[in-house]
Amino acid sequence: MTTAFIRGTGAGGQKINKTSSTVVLVHLPTGLEVRCQRERSQSQNRIVARQDLCDKLETKLENARQVKRDAIELKKRQNRKRPRGLKERILKHKHRRSEVKKHRGRPQGDE
Repeated sequence: MTTAFIRGTGAGGQKINKTSSTVVLVHLPTGLEVRCQRERSQSQNRIVARQDLCDKLETKLENARQVKRDAIELKKRQNRKRPRGLKERILKHKHRRSEVKKHRGRPQGDE
């Protein structure tokens, strides 16, 4: 994790333009970046920035876990047996379709 202190932006006039109280934290393995300028003091901004970075990391990890769980659940649903009623309806439709297709073709007659 790298830490940098930069000058803030926004309202505040001369004070904000002269002091480097904004904290920038970068989590190197993931590339997540957090900037904090909420408080007037650098040390308080550092604490808040670390909390924000931890929250972002936890959210990212939880999203990854959720994607994994969703993929497992999807596989389970895809491999589940079909209900009997649905299976019967599908077969009934297939039989009707086969009857329609059976009547296609050349007319048979006297040659």
